[in-house]
Amino acid sequence: MFSRKLTKSIAVGAAAIAVAGGSYGIVSATSSSGSTASSSSSAPSSSSSAAPSSGSAGGSGGVASNARSGPAAGGAAGTIASVSTSSFTLTTSAGQKVTIDEASSTTYEKGTNPASASAVIKGEPVLVLGTTDSTTITATQVIVQPASSGSSTTSAAKVIPFQKGAPTTSKQVGQIPASYSQGSGTIISGTAANKATEAALAAYPGAIVDRAVKLSIGEYEVHYIGVNWPHHVFVNQDFKVVGAE
Repeated sequence: MFSRKLTKSIAVGAAAIAVAGGSYGIVSATSSSGSTASSSSSAPSSSSSAAPSSGSAGGSGGVASNARSGPAAGGAAGTIASVSTSSFTLTTSAGQKVTIDEASSTTYEKGTNPASASAVIKGEPVLVLGTTDSTTITATQVIVQPASSGSSTTSAAKVIPFQKGAPTTSKQVGQIPASYSQGSGTIISGTAANKATEAALAAYPGAIVDRAVKLSIGEYEVHYIGVNWPHHVFVNQDFKVVGAE
């Protein structure tokens, strides 16, 4: 236990990692404001593991699609690997390393109880919600020793870690919205984004969530990077995971 000075260190910029023959993509994205933004659509990307390219929804007067052009609400779960003055790192169950930047506004919990930055200790399991920029997350909420949300999929399936040179896995588990196409929906932030991200990571831990999208049917798609499967996790209006692909 020790006191730790919090300073705000926001990672700026975006990284792009090629997606071909088994690599995954980290592509910058655009976030719409608020958790109740109306949905829109754009043409799906040709790669199932990469975020759609930036642009607008088709048709005249189209609004911004879920394509990213900057950081967006997301998160990650894993084990705290190292701790410094104003940041820490975690390693996900799939082996992804994530840098967590803390700010003066970051809140902390240990289990279900309020806590302080001193709860962040090497070796502890942690769930981080915040703004994702590639493999760096600026934390709005840090939950040490998070409780299981009880979220589950129709058919249990295991996350497939990223392996260089391995082909991207393509399969579907559970219920995929019939009207869904990659690139549809609108990026959200706030409470709904946090709840959808938390539910997805509880059911399919190991990836980094780089955005949460609200679909036209009122459900959510949570976008994963850093793993070969899944790339999209679907969460219903009650924030229960119903499917993945």
